[in-house]
Amino acid sequence: MINTSGYAAFKSSGQLAPFEFKRRELKPNDILIEIDFCGVCHSDIHQVKNEWGNAEYPMVPGHEIVGHITKIGTAVKKFSVGDLAGVGCLVDSCRTCSNCQEGFQQFCLNGSVGTYNSLEKDGETRTFGGYSKCIVVDQDFALIIPKNLDLKTVAPLLCAGITTYSPLRHWGVGPGQKVGVVGLGGLGHMAVKFAHSFGAHVTVFTRSENKKADALKLGADEVALTNDPQKVLADHAGKFDFILDTVSAPHDLNLYLQLLKRDGKMVLVGLPEIPPNIEVGNLIFGRKTLAGSLIGGIPETQEMLYYCGVNNIGCDIELIHPSKINVAFERTLNSDVKYRFVLDMKAI
Repeated sequence: MINTSGYAAFKSSGQLAPFEFKRRELKPNDILIEIDFCGVCHSDIHQVKNEWGNAEYPMVPGHEIVGHITKIGTAVKKFSVGDLAGVGCLVDSCRTCSNCQEGFQQFCLNGSVGTYNSLEKDGETRTFGGYSKCIVVDQDFALIIPKNLDLKTVAPLLCAGITTYSPLRHWGVGPGQKVGVVGLGGLGHMAVKFAHSFGAHVTVFTRSENKKADALKLGADEVALTNDPQKVLADHAGKFDFILDTVSAPHDLNLYLQLLKRDGKMVLVGLPEIPPNIEVGNLIFGRKTLAGSLIGGIPETQEMLYYCGVNNIGCDIELIHPSKINVAFERTLNSDVKYRFVLDMKAI
């Protein structure tokens, strides 16, 4: 076993503390990554606080992982020692079901294995995430990182990046389309960057006046303040081809459904604790679509990273020492970060 350390939650209070634990020895297809940076995702907070009801403790969060490979298994061909590598939300799946075979491991019909708070396929070994000094992962679930990108800005691409890239690509967002992005946080700011890069006309919907300048700087063409819903309706009803809703807090989806054109599409990537109420008429009248999207499979995540490399796209981040993780959680809950915390794991 490989001795390592990191930060873990021991109960649902939401507080993390130093933790010593062990990683498995490398199997033939495994690589050992010395973690340089790990992003702090809002879902880490949901998991730590057991807000989704499936928490097991101790829990080492973190699924936005980048670092350098220090050891490889005997069957590894994809990577060499010294290479950069990334790990996102998944570290395994059944690999044999139709979804896995088509590259949608996140929808594995037999259950994918999360990077943390999950069980390996042996049904016994628990997974621990990237708030740690190293990780052992099968090469098939590791990503190649473009060398030209600033590594610390790459880490959140492994969740925030693919979570927004995937639906924009799947539903064909491109030039000539009018696209709305609801929320300007870790997910929303990446949605703006990608939609702008794809050639769409981008409008950001936010309650925060102080985010207007940032939204425009990130690539938005317009900003609509949602604290005045009637003005939003008056200005934007029936004008959007596509709306990506990135908000995890409870909010009224019906406002945004009314902004879609005929055959317009609204996709949810946030997961509010309280299920929303939908006025069905907002879908029927206009043949509109309401859908959801979950991260992306390994092939699409790799595609996204290559796209970011070619187009020099990274996340806007605030780099912090891992010992400040509890402060980062509080500030994330207060929307006090632009736009993703990243832990400097080299510092521990």
